[in-house]
Amino acid sequence: MTAGAAARSIVRRGMFLTAAALLGLAAVYLLALQYTPVEARQGLAQKIFYLHVPSAWSALLAFSLVGIVSGLYLWLHDPRLDRFAASSAEVGVAFSAVMLTTGPIWAKPIWGTWWTWDARLTLTLFLFFLFVGYLALRAALQDPAERARFSAVVGILGLLLVPFIHLSVYLFRTLHPQPIVLKPSAPSLPPEMLRTLLVSTLVFTLLYVGLVTMRYGLALAEEEREEAGDAA
Repeated sequence: MTAGAAARSIVRRGMFLTAAALLGLAAVYLLALQYTPVEARQGLAQKIFYLHVPSAWSALLAFSLVGIVSGLYLWLHDPRLDRFAASSAEVGVAFSAVMLTTGPIWAKPIWGTWWTWDARLTLTLFLFFLFVGYLALRAALQDPAERARFSAVVGILGLLLVPFIHLSVYLFRTLHPQPIVLKPSAPSLPPEMLRTLLVSTLVFTLLYVGLVTMRYGLALAEEEREEAGDAA
């Protein structure tokens, strides 16, 4: 199989996974709206929980993988690792935009404000801008080796910030509640809500895999076109 055929195959695989995830997302919201009980104190506004939390999970997963793969790139200098890190960063920024949009929409009727500069919100916004800067850095540097090396350093810095975001509700006073699922004790959710959240998280993870796969294939095809142009 030629490189071009391999890239097209990867893109098709990513499109299939993305389409399956989008169908799953429609099913999740049917489940959330029709079959999952309404939260007693927050009412219907709580339903955005099933979009906000999985998008946050996917964003932090994406940025964590960028940092891990960036460290591996600095060790192995494999361009495939850099290509994956760039793809994951782009998808992570998209999921972060969803997270930072749905959060204020949920916060306004519950907290009475669109935004507050508490620790978790501030660190999350900083992480978003860090990876926007990561993408801007990649766009500004033309030399592939230099671009990959400098970007890897930024990606590792982003990874170091992820644990602080998760622990911020323990370390600082914040409007955010403490974790209700990822904690040492049992999840603090009724079984119906927990089931819907887990299904939504699985669907968002599949969406992440599909989008990264598709973006990786497009990046591979773009690199091949650039190499062909240089050769010509």
